[in-house]
Amino acid sequence: MSITSKDIISLSQARAKLTELCDEVRTKGSEKLITKNGSSCAALIDADRLDYYHRLEREHIHLGLLEEAIKGLADVKAGKTLSLAQLKSRHGR
Repeated sequence: MSITSKDIISLSQARAKLTELCDEVRTKGSEKLITKNGSSCAALIDADRLDYYHRLEREHIHLGLLEEAIKGLADVKAGKTLSLAQLKSRHGR
């Protein structure tokens, strides 16, 4: 869902209409961008949508870890490994 100009609200307006904004976000699925001194400072979104965004973020992290594990296994299979001594000398520990 894209944010339109009517979804951009100043902090003072948000403070005055918080209950109504929460109801709109929850029932219509809209999102509100809250500004302070003309710059965005916060967003008001449905809690279920926030949970969904967090799940997507965790999935993205897990996919990245799986890709790194696959690359590591391919390196081991190709013989691209270092001994502990080589690793220590390379990283100075």
